[in-house]
Amino acid sequence: MQTTSKVLMIRPVRFGFNEQTAVNNSFQKRGYELSAQEMALQEFDAFVALLRANGVDVIVVEDTPEPHTPDSIFPNNWFSTHSTGELVLYPMCAPNRRLERKESVLKAINETGEKGRMKSVVDLTSWESKELFLEGTGSLIFDRKQKLAFACRSPRCNLEVLEDFAERMDYEYLDFGAYDREGKPIYHTNVMMCVGEKFVVACLDSITDINERTEFIAFVEDCDKELVEISMEQMEQFAGNMLQLKSRDGEPLLVMSATAKRALTSEQLEILSSYCKIVAPELESIEVNGGGSARCMLAEIFF
Repeated sequence: MQTTSKVLMIRPVRFGFNEQTAVNNSFQKRGYELSAQEMALQEFDAFVALLRANGVDVIVVEDTPEPHTPDSIFPNNWFSTHSTGELVLYPMCAPNRRLERKESVLKAINETGEKGRMKSVVDLTSWESKELFLEGTGSLIFDRKQKLAFACRSPRCNLEVLEDFAERMDYEYLDFGAYDREGKPIYHTNVMMCVGEKFVVACLDSITDINERTEFIAFVEDCDKELVEISMEQMEQFAGNMLQLKSRDGEPLLVMSATAKRALTSEQLEILSSYCKIVAPELESIEVNGGGSARCMLAEIFF
């Protein structure tokens, strides 16, 4: 399955600007730190309500004040679930993000599936001791039907760890370089691209090597999906940070922030709306402080 109707989200208690992740996340912006938690909580609750109104099963886990995990609102980075029964745990770059692997969350993940559905845990976290990282579905964009992962190389997406993941999960992968307008590596693949059932959204201009860009386009064509190209400016407004879900009744949904939706052209929106109903919550304070958007807040549950 490429899409699911069930997601897990972490309700923040001490959300804020994370100095440790700001080192290589150019999407984070200063200015809202003092009121970040209050604003993020309002945006989070409204997002959950919007998803539920559209038929998505949302499992909400309350974060804990201690240990302090300012980015816990983005759980997709440290774990992923798979319909073949695996729970994958990923190595995280920032030390305070490693603390997000809390027992309360792991228990909630385990309880989401039917008895016997979770077959094994694929634990990649030992790579942290070597300072090598692979940050979940931030670093990896899955075409689950093809068992293919797209990954842009960055300090948070190491090729050794990627190879380990691919071997243990029987995946193929396409790695490439992707850069912002200042020439810095894009920190997570999921801010520059999204894979849906029948389409791929991607910022091709960020893939500066022409051979890698050509190979990327060929992979998308081989997956038999329509390529919807976004600009660098649109990517900076989180227009690549999308996730296709489905309602309990099977209606396809494309989740993006209101910021991202406003950045898209009418033609782009028309194409995407032909495939999915667009669900677009307001997430400005989360985007500004956390450097992540709607997709980052959603951990898909496939058990």
